[in-house]
Amino acid sequence: MSEFRLERDSLGELNIPKDAYYGANSYRAYENFKITDKAMDPYFIKAIVEVKKACAILNNKVGILSDKKMQAIVDACDEILAGKYLDQFIVDPIQGGAGTSFNMNANEVIANIANLSLGGSLGHYEHIHPNDHVNLGQSTNDVIPTAGKVAIIRYMDDLYEEVEKLVEAFDKKSKEFDEYIKMGRTQLQDAVPITLGQEFNAYRRVVKRGLKRFKAAKKELSYVNLGGTAIGTGLNADYYFVENIVTTLSDITGLDLNQANDLIDATQNLDGFLFTSSVLKTFAASLSKVANDLRLLSSGPTTGISDFKLPAKQAGSSIMPGKVNPVIPEVVNQVAFLVIGNDMTVTMAVEAGQLELNAFEPVIFYSLIESITALKGAISTLTLNCVEGITANKEKLRRKVENSVAIITPFAPHIGYDAASAIAKESMKSDKSVRELILEKGLMDEVEIDKILDYKRMTRPGILDEEHMEKN
Repeated sequence: MSEFRLERDSLGELNIPKDAYYGANSYRAYENFKITDKAMDPYFIKAIVEVKKACAILNNKVGILSDKKMQAIVDACDEILAGKYLDQFIVDPIQGGAGTSFNMNANEVIANIANLSLGGSLGHYEHIHPNDHVNLGQSTNDVIPTAGKVAIIRYMDDLYEEVEKLVEAFDKKSKEFDEYIKMGRTQLQDAVPITLGQEFNAYRRVVKRGLKRFKAAKKELSYVNLGGTAIGTGLNADYYFVENIVTTLSDITGLDLNQANDLIDATQNLDGFLFTSSVLKTFAASLSKVANDLRLLSSGPTTGISDFKLPAKQAGSSIMPGKVNPVIPEVVNQVAFLVIGNDMTVTMAVEAGQLELNAFEPVIFYSLIESITALKGAISTLTLNCVEGITANKEKLRRKVENSVAIITPFAPHIGYDAASAIAKESMKSDKSVRELILEKGLMDEVEIDKILDYKRMTRPGILDEEHMEKN
């Protein structure tokens, strides 16, 4: 018995595996686009199936799809949404044709499931046709970008949750380390005192700002061009369908979606995706800077800065016994590099659109989903396997402050910049402390010095005392 069935499309005949729920269009794409060797993203599959379900319901409401056909399509969609038939989505995520292959893969799978439910057979479409019924009132050019936006919004929601956990972890550490005085550093050189808690609070703030930008990106993505069909004019779609399809899709997805004000503009211009990519890049760059700090400030354990210790997660060397590396911040750095590179891909793809359509949406979706997925994983491991377990070297931090030449800075308003500079230089040459030299030169007594060397006070605004303010 043959293991294939014969199907026909506009290009001719094609042998399809006999039990497949996909059809000729899907199989041709499978053969043509063996690019990434990866399956289509599950959120993307879910989103396109929700689009098909919404369209079937509304086409029935306007009277161009019978109750029987509508119900068969909706039931087929619900089966897929329940997790069945995902292996029948066989096209590569990166494909030519602006996503037509993926759209047809969805149309064919849904049509075949519906056909069987109505007593038909695989590949014959005697009851439900992929184009005439499942794709009714639609085009790849409004279905694919809409489904892509729905999928990416959901990924952004997942990412948002992980970032909130990281913000909370940094917040806890900032409070835990609030009393730990250390030397701040600028250009890798000693600067002025700061608390370790203040440093971690700065990490919290830069990460938290990302959440606001994520919300802005989600808002951009919420405007979809569904109803515009091929180029945004709504050709072959019922007027009531065009006016109401996005509302129907919102109800099905549970997302706050809006139809774009200008469907022609929304079909040919993909700047919303580029904005989202830029938001991800900005976040990744900021997160990478934090990871750099974590690696640098934990360097050591004996010859580095070693302001704090990162949790030891695995052996760091195949040749050096006992070595432990900052592997979690390192992987965060690498994910940031990936996201920044993907942003360039999205930039080029958005720019490359021509006239009424951008043919390069597949690589945009692939890049954005990869960026968000990788960021989510990096943030999760950074929170659980690094930040939550950081411990401070409290006494070592204070000793560094007390022995640093940089503590001359708060004396400058009292003894003058030139005198302070001279003491700093002498301290570095003689190995005498700033305190010793000021006392030795009779510039201040111990009480005055102790008042100025209130390290906690140095970390807060308004360190100049009233007496000095009156003098100036």
